[in-house]
Amino acid sequence: MKPAPFDFLRAETLPEALDSLAEAGDEGRVIAGGQSFVPMLAMRLARPAVLVDIMGIAELRGLDRGRGALRVGAGVRQAELASWPDLAETLPLVAAALPYVGHVQTRSRGTVCGSLAHADPSAELPLCLIALGGEVHLRSRKGRRSISAQDFFLGMMATAVAPGEMIEAVSFPLKKKGEGYAFREIARRHGDYAVVACAAVATTTGVRLAVGGVADTPQMRPMPLPGSVDLDDALNDFAWALNSREDLHATARYRRELVRQLGRATIEEAVRCRD
Repeated sequence: MKPAPFDFLRAETLPEALDSLAEAGDEGRVIAGGQSFVPMLAMRLARPAVLVDIMGIAELRGLDRGRGALRVGAGVRQAELASWPDLAETLPLVAAALPYVGHVQTRSRGTVCGSLAHADPSAELPLCLIALGGEVHLRSRKGRRSISAQDFFLGMMATAVAPGEMIEAVSFPLKKKGEGYAFREIARRHGDYAVVACAAVATTTGVRLAVGGVADTPQMRPMPLPGSVDLDDALNDFAWALNSREDLHATARYRRELVRQLGRATIEEAVRCRD
């Protein structure tokens, strides 16, 4: 299929992009890497009247470390983040998850913020952002606002981005002393969206476990440490609470069992990785 007709603007400045989005309102959309959005255009699942390309805006291409977080601009490609020299040391969870995001070819074009904007419930980067307690920074012609990852994802491919607004950047909290991190997923093939993905952050007192690929958005719960008699019950409760869906890739029962087994393995790995 071919996309429905739309007007296209390759913005050279952020004010130019924001003005165009403000004028388009509900009919305006942003495109960056296009690895998720172009197929939606081609299948006419998305029909914007105005499409604004932001990849020519230099100020959106930065990686800025400070105030306990790494701020990733909307124009930063996934491959650029993966090759950042300090990634493994300061963001071990993201470093572990990035090789599972699509393929080498798609990571070279796709952007970090684009994956968040797409909000696929099986995507790895939204899962990491929720597990780490990150923030999404939004921008419109009226100003800026920041929103927690927990509040940003509203449903399957639905976010808190308002008409006339765009993601300007995202902040991933950096590694903290005494914490351990782990990521695991099961997919039909490497590079496919996850059937179930788990991200864990372990402290000395407990673990945060985030699960993707099951509910309409990634979900997170506190969990007991391994060795606790309550861990199996907590994982089982979490598996049922996610209201697992069935599709061509897996049954609901299989996904629940993966939450129990993969969740435990991810928690145990995160605990072993504490420094």
